[in-house]
Amino acid sequence: MTARPEGTTPRPLRKRRGPLIPTIIIAVVLVVGFVLFTQVWTDVLWFQQLGYLGVFITENVSRTLVFLVGALGMGFGVYASIRLAYRSRPVYAPDGGPQDSMSRYQAQLEPVRRVVMAGVPIVFALFAGAAAGSQWQKVVLFFNQVPFGQKDPQFGLDLSFYLFTLPFIGTLVGYLLSIVIIAGIAGLLTHYLYGSIRISDRGLYTSRAAQLHLAVSGGLLLLLIAINFWIDRYGTLQNAGTRWAGAMYTDVNAVIPTQAILAIAAGIVAILFFIAAAIGRWRLPLIGTAMLVITGIFAGGIYPWVIQQFQVTPSEKTLEGPYIQRNISLTREAYGLDNVQVTPYNATTNAAPGALQPDAQTTQNIRLLDPTLVSSTFQQLEQYRPYYQFAPTLNVDRYNVNGTTQDTVIAVRELNLNGLSPDQQSWYNTHVVYTHGYGVVAAYGNTATSDGKPVFLQSGIPTTGALGTESSYQPRIYFGQYSPDYSIVGGPSGSQPREQDKPQGNSGDTLYTYTGNGGPNVGNWFNRLIYSVKFQSTDLLFSDAVNSQSQILYNRDPLQRVQQVAPYLTLDGTAYPAVVDGRVKWIVDGYTTSQYFPYSQQQQLQQVTSDSQTAAGRNGALPPSSVNYIRNSVKATVDAFDGSVTLYAWDDQDPILKTWEKVFPSTVKPISDMSGSLMSHVRYPEDLFKVQRELLTRYHVTDPASFYQNDDVWSVPDDPTSASQNGGKQPPYYLSLQMPGQKTPAFQLTSSFIPQTVQAGKSRDVMYGYLAADSDAGNKPGVKGPDYGKLQLLRLPTDTNVPGPGQVQSRFDSDPSVSTSLNLLRQGASKVQAGNLLTLPVGGGLLYVEPVYVQSTGSTSYPTLQRVLVAFGDKVGFAPTLDEALKSLFGGNAGASAGDAGNNSSAPPQSPPSSSTAATNANSQLNQALQDAKKALSDSQTALQNGNFADYGAAQQRLSDAVTRALAAEASLQAAQGQGSSTAPSTSSPSPSSSPSASPSPSPSG
Repeated sequence: MTARPEGTTPRPLRKRRGPLIPTIIIAVVLVVGFVLFTQVWTDVLWFQQLGYLGVFITENVSRTLVFLVGALGMGFGVYASIRLAYRSRPVYAPDGGPQDSMSRYQAQLEPVRRVVMAGVPIVFALFAGAAAGSQWQKVVLFFNQVPFGQKDPQFGLDLSFYLFTLPFIGTLVGYLLSIVIIAGIAGLLTHYLYGSIRISDRGLYTSRAAQLHLAVSGGLLLLLIAINFWIDRYGTLQNAGTRWAGAMYTDVNAVIPTQAILAIAAGIVAILFFIAAAIGRWRLPLIGTAMLVITGIFAGGIYPWVIQQFQVTPSEKTLEGPYIQRNISLTREAYGLDNVQVTPYNATTNAAPGALQPDAQTTQNIRLLDPTLVSSTFQQLEQYRPYYQFAPTLNVDRYNVNGTTQDTVIAVRELNLNGLSPDQQSWYNTHVVYTHGYGVVAAYGNTATSDGKPVFLQSGIPTTGALGTESSYQPRIYFGQYSPDYSIVGGPSGSQPREQDKPQGNSGDTLYTYTGNGGPNVGNWFNRLIYSVKFQSTDLLFSDAVNSQSQILYNRDPLQRVQQVAPYLTLDGTAYPAVVDGRVKWIVDGYTTSQYFPYSQQQQLQQVTSDSQTAAGRNGALPPSSVNYIRNSVKATVDAFDGSVTLYAWDDQDPILKTWEKVFPSTVKPISDMSGSLMSHVRYPEDLFKVQRELLTRYHVTDPASFYQNDDVWSVPDDPTSASQNGGKQPPYYLSLQMPGQKTPAFQLTSSFIPQTVQAGKSRDVMYGYLAADSDAGNKPGVKGPDYGKLQLLRLPTDTNVPGPGQVQSRFDSDPSVSTSLNLLRQGASKVQAGNLLTLPVGGGLLYVEPVYVQSTGSTSYPTLQRVLVAFGDKVGFAPTLDEALKSLFGGNAGASAGDAGNNSSAPPQSPPSSSTAATNANSQLNQALQDAKKALSDSQTALQNGNFADYGAAQQRLSDAVTRALAAEASLQAAQGQGSSTAPSTSSPSPSSSPSASPSPSPSG
């Protein structure tokens, strides 16, 4: 037995760590890293395939560089402060006394000191880098800025200084302040922990090193505060203000001078701190700091308050006048309102016979189809298969049909995977077989069939009509608003097609193989693997449907695609389809915006673009950001077949767009590249129009005295046809219209104004203004129409009695004849829906037109156009067709024919019976029809309860016939009783109704 050497102790056996935990950690890191890599690399492939890889690289390199600069600046500042404080710590032997109470904390910290000294700066660096990276757009705008060529009215600086330079400087100063403050606090804590700063009974002790550190930090802080005071002078021109934006009298005469004084004072005190760091005397900087605080309170707070209260407020209208004028002028310029054409319009309320003769072309094009109501009608008539769908709100466009420009309600037949039965919802079906929609469906906007259905000018499968056939345009919709998240398409030439293409009736459905270039290739195993990870699908990795030529289509929504290739744009909430140059193109309007335009009023985009349609979820509103400058600088198209995105510089004079073109060169094409076909379908953007009309409720006033008094403020009326549903403002409407002063009709976007509506108050619902934006860009390649974008404001006298939309809707609802007829239409639980209430400045006054739709019960029912309501002044007309309603409204002679004149009823018999006999017969027929309707309704309910759908359908048909006979009998009865001046719902003798006593408060229709 071997003896252990004397004086030694046995060493404990060290437990060997197994390889499991390190292996797991390495594996987790590798998996997470690979997942992150797949997200980045799939983005690279997507941008590369689309041709915008430069955008992806520029944006991410810019973000990364700004992140690194921000992180390094903060990390270095905090680390240097801690390190300097640690190196200058006093060295003494602790004796356990009270003065060495921190020694225990030092001892506990020492084992992890290096980790803490490195970890704390890293944590702050990551936060600072992330914050800095989010501001990358301000950085690249500053370094690539393009001048406006216009100077501000206060300092005489180019406006680009306020939009590009000042935001960058403000962000930079704020970043440097955070570094100085955080680094200073970190150094102060380190000095305290290691004894350079001690608090004892004798008072506060600070070492020379700590004094120097604090003095330099204080000097840097005050120097940055001085810079901040100085740039705040310019920031007064960007004040949002509660009443008027920009620098007003107090700002110019008190705030701006005092901020200059405070900046100089802070700079002097900063110099005193640097002097104190050199000589070690603190008296002057401390006195200077106290004086700066006192000066800040007096000059920065009390003095401006005194000026405002005792000089401005008593004479506010006079003193603020020049600055209000600045606000008016620059706000109108920032929102493109500086060239609004204001036209006085003394609207008549007298519906004289023949009044519409000068407006014959407008009358012919009055739109009857409501794009928000006829989607289900399109669905029932043109769906063909349950896996197709139409958007809930269709779009209004115009097409040249037989040499005539025709307003059109248009939609694309998109794919609807929810229409597949549950047993069809396999991965193969949803990602390989059902990949695309098919065809465009369009209907004339100004007419309907005799039974109220749309008259299609493009329809069917295969697609046919005035817009083309399968041989003249590509009808397949691979990219749309309702496309699947991803699809696998394509294959080698001659391979067996797999994609469901189009129904062919009894001959079966055709199959198709995608021939476009719409997505990255997934033909190799690596790409299949990374996309399997991206979409978390093993089927994609192992399916035999993926071949060497397969492409993966994703990010297919048009708005999403444009947003990714142009991240600097704010996009309109609506993308609309058009047949352009043999392809279906989605057209998207892009805006360049800013919140830094001097003297311009801020607008919250989501708030001002919300209306009854956004409240109902039919349309999207702009994001909830505040801006005070907006331009429709870009028109973008997305090809529905291959997803290609093209950006066109619509406003090539916009300095913000020019700046972004320097950041992302060669991504935006000049307007000269736009084809004539595309030009004929671009339109004035709806959301921009909403922003502008909201501002015009106040900024139609250009006189500062009147603007100050708010004596002519308007409101956008609420939508009277949705009052019982979602509420909200009346949306603007597209229609072809010849405005006063125009020689021919043009495609216009229109809206109305009424007197200011005060919450919890009452206001007159009469017309004060009517705004139209010319949306006709012409059809010449690369050349805008001369009047495109012109805003024309018809201004009615303020003492006008022309009813507004709410008052007109109230008259429609309260008219006895209209109410009786609508109640008959509601028999059998049928639903009566009021269409969009259009306002047209024709006949020397304002004509209101509202289509009335009826939808029966049942899951397959759809709205059909059954009646048209019209109003002019105090008169109301109601008939099965617009043409008949206008004739009745204008004393039997409107002077022009409507687009549905071909649906007018036949002439009355040549030898009508006597009035008493006719009344007796009509009354008998009405009673019989009502009894038949009641019996048919009872039979319908019984059949439905028993599940006998054949009997239910027959009873519904009898109910429809009975309602039709009741309407005809009621009309005959009115005619026989001599009610020629009342509204007539019959198909033979419509007539106007005067309703001067109708309640002015709007109520919902139907």
